[in-house]
Amino acid sequence: MREPRSYSTQAIILKHSDFAEADRLVTLLTPYKGKIQVIAKGVRRTISKKAGHVDLLMHSQLQVSKGRNLDIITQAETITPFLQLRAELWHTTCGFYLAELVDRFLEINAPQEEVFRLLLLALQALDADARRWHEPTRTMPSTTNIQDIGYTQLLLRYFEIYLLSYVGYEPVLRECAHCNADLQPVENGFTPSLGGALCPNCSRLWAYPISINALKVLRLLQRTEWARVPRFNLDVRLHNELEHAMHDLLRYHLERELKSWSFLDMLRGIS
Repeated sequence: MREPRSYSTQAIILKHSDFAEADRLVTLLTPYKGKIQVIAKGVRRTISKKAGHVDLLMHSQLQVSKGRNLDIITQAETITPFLQLRAELWHTTCGFYLAELVDRFLEINAPQEEVFRLLLLALQALDADARRWHEPTRTMPSTTNIQDIGYTQLLLRYFEIYLLSYVGYEPVLRECAHCNADLQPVENGFTPSLGGALCPNCSRLWAYPISINALKVLRLLQRTEWARVPRFNLDVRLHNELEHAMHDLLRYHLERELKSWSFLDMLRGIS
């Protein structure tokens, strides 16, 4: 039987770049093909009907024709536009950060259905939180503060933990990453080079301290569906500790900084 010359797929648009005179090279995350790169022909023309459907962070249904080198988008229809997310700079930047993480960790053409569903869930949560910011009864502060962004910061940590787990780097948070002893409710250590937490004895050799509360929050995120995660009212120090630990893990596995980190820091006023 002849192989079909085209296929239909859901996709989340991770990034795009200009290609040829009026086209774009688009990087997609799909449920069953994983991360793929395709051409969207003519979308840089003002009359293009596909342009809005293949914009960044769009969740779309695509018809794709197989090409010799790169496949070509022939039809596109938006499933979820995430309009509220796009209306808030903080939430948009969080979305771009998640897309950057996925793009950095995933190889081309490696099926990753779990990562697709994780990213879709996170974008839906960001969109819902951005909608909450625009509720008529809510008085927005003049500047972004920890009470407003705490929920999204927890969401980013949740996403980071699960993404690492799905790509084979699940953080070690319940037993010592060196000696495998069960971790006790005391100040333990943390080191990215061994993949997570260390007991006090092993911490003397490689790790920096991680507080009891930080480890509790990371463990809860690791074993709880996002819909069941409480809306913790954590202080700035604890949020920063959680971020520091997770960013160290990400940096170790990627061997690089992520562009979105500095912009997220700037938006919440961290120098």
